[in-house]
Amino acid sequence: MSALFGGLDCDLYGDSVFDGRIITSHAGDVVMTRLEANRHRVTRSTRLARSSDTSYLKIVAPWQGNAALAQQGRQTWVRPGGWAIYDTTGSYEVANPERTEHLIVMLPKEQLTERGLRIEALMGRHVGGSSGIARVALETMRSIYQELPLMTPEAARGAGNLVTDLVRLSLQELAGRATATTQQQALKDRIREFIGQNLRDPGLSLDRVAQVLNCSKRHLHNAFADEEETLAHYILHRRLQACMRDLKNPAQLARTITDIAFSWGFSNSAHFSRVFREHAGLSPSEFRQAALSHAA
Repeated sequence: MSALFGGLDCDLYGDSVFDGRIITSHAGDVVMTRLEANRHRVTRSTRLARSSDTSYLKIVAPWQGNAALAQQGRQTWVRPGGWAIYDTTGSYEVANPERTEHLIVMLPKEQLTERGLRIEALMGRHVGGSSGIARVALETMRSIYQELPLMTPEAARGAGNLVTDLVRLSLQELAGRATATTQQQALKDRIREFIGQNLRDPGLSLDRVAQVLNCSKRHLHNAFADEEETLAHYILHRRLQACMRDLKNPAQLARTITDIAFSWGFSNSAHFSRVFREHAGLSPSEFRQAALSHAA
């Protein structure tokens, strides 16, 4: 996994056993991997992203199970029949809360940007899969992966070029949509950006978000209507992720767990311990001990 994906931190939701396998094929410069594994989360930190020599755009397309992708303050759920994309040159997290079977496709970043496509606003997004060019791209990626072992190197290279072209067209369509869906996504991005900037504030609430963004709480809830979690759970999730990063960091060892929790907007130790265990599968102290032992 480290060699293939360029280094990732991971945890198993507190499970003690990991069962998984990866099968990888190459379509020219495009890397296609079938990943089967029990529940897990992977995180690529800014440090790991900067240490990588190769720049890829990465696609997750589930056959089984759901994945929550987070990058650049955005978070989206991707389910069987859809696909989402992210940039390996930036930090990201992919959470798989149940056993999964995914198709992972890695495309050289320069091949997608060489024609002037601006991808920054498209990363960490659900591209599609149920209709249009995104569906054609998904079906083609799956078919090519299945047939790659039977292809000559020349045919595989051509198939990889076809995947790249279809992904580019899908991103162009996503970038050019002027619909209510795009407007909803723009509001969602503004909400997430504000939350990210104020995550440490204990006073962060739905009322405050609505007031600052000059919209009603109903609009806030509608913006997250297609997500697996409510906006309140999204804020909680972001805070817990931040606490987990600090608890895993050896440079933060001198800080108490309570200090870390309160620095990320929690104001009650008992509440923090309860929701942390529900999220991570371990108590904060158990999680810290396990993470630092693993790092050592």
